[in-house]
Amino acid sequence: MNTTIKEVNGELYAVLDGRLDTAAAAQTEKEIQPLFNSEGKNVVLDCNALQYISSSGLRLFLGVLKSVKAKGAHVYITGMSDDIRNVFAMTGFTNLFEFR
Repeated sequence: MNTTIKEVNGELYAVLDGRLDTAAAAQTEKEIQPLFNSEGKNVVLDCNALQYISSSGLRLFLGVLKSVKAKGAHVYITGMSDDIRNVFAMTGFTNLFEFR
């Protein structure tokens, strides 16, 4: 699992590449720490290259959402595959996040 964070047009982009499973969640949580300190900037979770997400990965997404919303900003998800979209639908996460 590789995570790259960059700022584009005043928003923080996290590009997620690989399998966000339980084994990768701890390292990914460290890598996405800047998102938790987003200073009120919108966050975009780029899932174009995300192959799999486990419950640990969903927990990370939820943590980012809570942190960013508390600062008055938004979290957007982009590039989600059908398989990952199905996981979000089954868990009710499609009702929590905004999609681009």
